[in-house]
Amino acid sequence: MTTIHHANARQRLQSRLPRVGIRPAIDGRYGGVREGLENQVMTMAQNTAAFLSANVRHACGLPLECVVADTCIGGVAEAARCAEKFEREGVGAVITVTPCWAYGTETVDMHPHLPKAIWGFNGTERPGAVYLAAALAGHNQKGLPAFGIYGREVQDAGDTSIPDDVQQKLLLFTRAAIAAASMRGSSYLSIGSVSMGIAGSVVDHKLFQNYFGMRNETVDMVEVWRRVEQNIFDPQEFERALQWTREQCLEGEDPNPPAVQRTRAQKDADWEFCVKSALICRDLMVGNQRLKELGFPEEAEGRNALAAGFQGQRQWTDTFPNGDFIEAILNTSFDWDGIRQPYIMATENDALNGITMLMGHLLTGSAQLFADVRTYWSAQSVQRVTGYTLTDRASEGIIHLINSGPAALDWTGEQQKYGKPAIKPWYEVEPEEAEKCLQATRWCPGVLEYFRGSGYSTDFLTRGEMPVTMCRINLVDGLGPVLQIAEGYTVDLPAAVHDVLDKRTNPTWPTTWFVPRLTGRAPFNDVYSVMAHWGANHGAISYGHIGAAWITLASLLRIPVEMHNVAEEEVFRPTAWMRFGSMESQQADYLACSTFGPLYGK
Repeated sequence: MTTIHHANARQRLQSRLPRVGIRPAIDGRYGGVREGLENQVMTMAQNTAAFLSANVRHACGLPLECVVADTCIGGVAEAARCAEKFEREGVGAVITVTPCWAYGTETVDMHPHLPKAIWGFNGTERPGAVYLAAALAGHNQKGLPAFGIYGREVQDAGDTSIPDDVQQKLLLFTRAAIAAASMRGSSYLSIGSVSMGIAGSVVDHKLFQNYFGMRNETVDMVEVWRRVEQNIFDPQEFERALQWTREQCLEGEDPNPPAVQRTRAQKDADWEFCVKSALICRDLMVGNQRLKELGFPEEAEGRNALAAGFQGQRQWTDTFPNGDFIEAILNTSFDWDGIRQPYIMATENDALNGITMLMGHLLTGSAQLFADVRTYWSAQSVQRVTGYTLTDRASEGIIHLINSGPAALDWTGEQQKYGKPAIKPWYEVEPEEAEKCLQATRWCPGVLEYFRGSGYSTDFLTRGEMPVTMCRINLVDGLGPVLQIAEGYTVDLPAAVHDVLDKRTNPTWPTTWFVPRLTGRAPFNDVYSVMAHWGANHGAISYGHIGAAWITLASLLRIPVEMHNVAEEEVFRPTAWMRFGSMESQQADYLACSTFGPLYGK
């Protein structure tokens, strides 16, 4: 039975969790029509709410709450009363349901920022499908895109079940809509600024405001140093965290020449600094009321940040221990206080990868992998260097995902689902699985030619045969944001082969061997093409084949998808996208996103 850690599930930010509003639309004609439909329509709404509440969780682990309109909606007055209730109840997305005809534009939701879907019951006794078509046409004409849900098989009027295909679309829409609604009103926090000229860390404020409804907050990295020097952190938590780190974070090989290696006393001081820095960066994100008790009321507030990035290189790492421990432990689904929701922290303040990680986490509830998309290894190159012939999934070549240490420890792959390696939603992780992740990780002293201030980098090898999805949002002048998606698998290599390939880069950094699923169509005609088409040096990787969920979320936000290897029958977008060219879905996606503009304004 799945374990849910309710005790640690909570909303961290200064707002309540978004809810889904269910709108039962009804034929407004009294005198026999409406009266005979009231119970059927309201039951459909209540069943939809019960299904979603039982099957959807927020990323924080709490179950989704649904709000059903007080009455069926037969006209504009009832629609207005429903809208007022939804505003009061914190609804972040709406689903209209009906088994019958209703008055199209008189009953639809008109809020410009709420994602919308309509489920028209497929039955012959009353024309729910006719309402669906009429209402969607009205949405398209008004420039308020909505998703259409229509079951493939005809149901009887008294059938209150939700068919499997309808369930799938309800879940796709709801999970994407709640992810979008969860970002609105939160912050992305830059700790520092641009790292080594990486374009993703040149944070575009209009992107966050217009597409995600987020504000941007910035603090200089010197604030971390100030809080270390002035002890602006919880000293009791620090002692607890340091003791846990000494016991659970196993040191690995020191890669530096013996003549320049730091002394044991220096390494111990580095650990203390790293632990303090992790506490401080978390407090900068979400605040810590313990600081108020210690006389720091301003610092106690935090920045209401759902995600953050740490610049690190080079102004910080030339002097202080690197940010790898900060990033790795915050991104992980457990720490010194046990199992808890990951904090999304991007290395090098790559905000474009950070926002991609955030959306992946909101869709799955699991820890995300931040990695360099470092090297394509062809089968011929592996054979030349190691003498080994790649087989099975890896036979067409592999991509080396590796970074300087901030990868979440969940990505060791030491958790399990159905007896196989997995990365679980954080609230399903068992304590013994967290322990295995820690045991599979080594913390290596930083390479001093990279990190003059030293620090510690995680070193582990991700287990193979896990389904994963690699994504990245890229920003293009004149076009705006575009999304890349590559579903695939992690793969295992023989230990000796891995060692040879790994040591050609940096053996003290975490490695994930990745193979995208090929389709025979560009850019997924071969592994090399996927690597060659990737839009930046970083990627964000989620557990599971969730490309369809990504496509739905991107269409909600009006971000076109540049490349994906998701089956066409799994793609679910607002029906307006079909009007832009149903024969060529990618071109239609670009045109629709450009025409409607970002969700929160052009």
